[in-house]
Amino acid sequence: MMKFHIRTAAALAVASTVLAFTGQSHATVFAAWQVANVPFGDTLNARKYPSGESQKQAAYPNGTVLQMTGKCTGGINLLDIAGQPHWRQEQKIRYRWCEIWHDPAQNGHFVTGWVYGKYITPY
Repeated sequence: MMKFHIRTAAALAVASTVLAFTGQSHATVFAAWQVANVPFGDTLNARKYPSGESQKQAAYPNGTVLQMTGKCTGGINLLDIAGQPHWRQEQKIRYRWCEIWHDPAQNGHFVTGWVYGKYITPY
């Protein structure tokens, strides 16, 4: 039960921060997903464009909650698949890049970036 309250508080904190900055974004709705399945000692790279060769913006460890814009490569929208079981959502985006809304420099300057779907799961 304690873990549930901590996760809920973290999600609300992230959502509040995102809502404070939504006027600066072209995205209007966000979906919360978290970093998962990254090998021990490694992190998930957020990149400027949907490519492993693109500039790295930030790195996030397992468990980090990410605010997704909903947009993934291949025309997949996370909000459209949100009602499906988690395993099916993960399957649909496994080999796709998905767009996030984040503050890589932690200075209040939020930007979009891209993460590889193999390493995220619905929150």
